[in-house]
Amino acid sequence: WLKQLRIAKGRPPTPLLRPLLRAPRPLEAMALQAALLAALAAAAAEGVLRVEVSRVRRPTADAEIQPMALGAFAALGNAGKKPIESVEEVELMNNVNMGYAGEIEVGTPGQKLTVIFDTGSSNLWVPREKALKQLPAPKKSFFDPARSSTFAATQDPFRISYGSGTVEGFYCQDTVTIGDLRLDNFKFAEVRDLSGLYNYDNMEFDGLVGLGFEALSEGNLPSVMQQLIASGQLEEPVFAFFLGDNAPGELVFGGVSPEHYTGDFHFVNLSSATYWATEMESVMLGDMVSLTAKKVAIVDSGTSLLAGPEDEVKVLAMFLGAHTVQGLQVVSCDKEVPTLTFRIGGKNLALEKDDLIVERVGDLCVLGLMSLPMGMPTRSWILGDVFMRKYYVQFDYSRKRMGFALAKHPGSDNFV
Repeated sequence: WLKQLRIAKGRPPTPLLRPLLRAPRPLEAMALQAALLAALAAAAAEGVLRVEVSRVRRPTADAEIQPMALGAFAALGNAGKKPIESVEEVELMNNVNMGYAGEIEVGTPGQKLTVIFDTGSSNLWVPREKALKQLPAPKKSFFDPARSSTFAATQDPFRISYGSGTVEGFYCQDTVTIGDLRLDNFKFAEVRDLSGLYNYDNMEFDGLVGLGFEALSEGNLPSVMQQLIASGQLEEPVFAFFLGDNAPGELVFGGVSPEHYTGDFHFVNLSSATYWATEMESVMLGDMVSLTAKKVAIVDSGTSLLAGPEDEVKVLAMFLGAHTVQGLQVVSCDKEVPTLTFRIGGKNLALEKDDLIVERVGDLCVLGLMSLPMGMPTRSWILGDVFMRKYYVQFDYSRKRMGFALAKHPGSDNFV
């Protein structure tokens, strides 16, 4: 039996390590369009192709166009309990296609918090009230240890860095519940300093649950998935994501959700038990570009967009005829955009123009494509939520593999 965690798409703007967005209101869209046009004009005049779109603030000042960059982006006993149900569904809120968050409970009795489920990291952390008091106008929930009868503090410091910044606090132990799945005495972090996490105040989540492997864990702690498997609460040692397109999504622990994908899974082995990463043969743009240098593809639910080596993204942008705006590629919405294809495990996984667009502002379309910093140890592509909306992904923890199938969205023609 599967317990599906429905990942709701939602609170206004900005996800965890990639800032979440809300759809702009008409006046905001006009202001944003004007800012983009002015920036592009200035860039052309100076022979510069970069404009920082994420720093163009909406007139309401409550959101920025800024992708999340969590996870991979930063680094490259059942007595008295309910009968075991081996599949758990968690509803995921969709923050206007820029990030997805779901609900967990921490402590006894449980305190509800909204978290990003991040495949690119392995720690769980939640904020303390002290951390939120540092923010200008916090609209968050926080964990209060004084209200939990099972809380155990430590003096061990915690610090983790993401592409969007750093959070700090202390490790602790308490009960963590995801749907009907329960982990007693689970070790995680209660965060007391969020000042280093960019745009957190506007992000519609409170904390983060890492779904990567123990090798990525700060403090070498067992991950949530590792502990769930050890507890015997899952039918299968897998989890799977369905990311809705401007609609709620779903995270399944213990199996997959057949109503959310079509066709068979294409399985590929992981490069190593660290990130959810596999070898990728090539990146192609229509029949114009084929980048065949050996590279790694990291599937990361904590990153909003697609992110690749800077030199490769520049080549793609040139053939797209795109302008670079704070690392994002902007084209006219009337422009034809060739298919972007990732060849993984001998299979082409393609993204069309509509799959790539993450924001429409007047006649301009922002594509979900950005550059990774130069000097990364491997030539890596991060396949974030833009990719995961098109493809339903199964993460097989024990077999160390991933499976890709075409996602089935309501009203879509995704049938094979």
